[in-house]
Amino acid sequence: MKKYIITAVLTVFSMISVAAQKSNPALSKLYSQYIQIKDALASDNADKTSQAANNFIKTAGTIDAKLLSEGNINALRKDATAISESRNIQKQRQFFYNLSDNMIAIAKKFKLADQSVFVQYCPMADGSWLSNEKKIVNPYYGKSMLSCGSVKSEIKK
Repeated sequence: MKKYIITAVLTVFSMISVAAQKSNPALSKLYSQYIQIKDALASDNADKTSQAANNFIKTAGTIDAKLLSEGNINALRKDATAISESRNIQKQRQFFYNLSDNMIAIAKKFKLADQSVFVQYCPMADGSWLSNEKKIVNPYYGKSMLSCGSVKSEIKK
């Protein structure tokens, strides 16, 4: 009897573990759009950055408040709105600091992608961002210092 109870408990825990490892489609889409913002900043394209931020805002509006608190969702939308409304790449990069810090916190709590997510850091900008790959593509300096930075951590979920 004890053996069956232990087996049942272990089965439940393994199912919870598997469920926790699945990515949420809305958060995965939000992360994908964050990456588009990062890539647009790295390519020094303010218009593309603004459009990517608009897409991010739309997806943030679809996130269930049971998954992320309304305060967290509003913070993401506020940062992305500031990026989308600015047509100046330097100002967009300034707003990207907060957006990145918030997305890093989310990445540490939720699985955002099927592969590892890398937290990267630029000492010149004193800013971090998320990436799908280890290769540094710096959104804070773009083409002028595209490879400045390093991988600070890898988030595996």
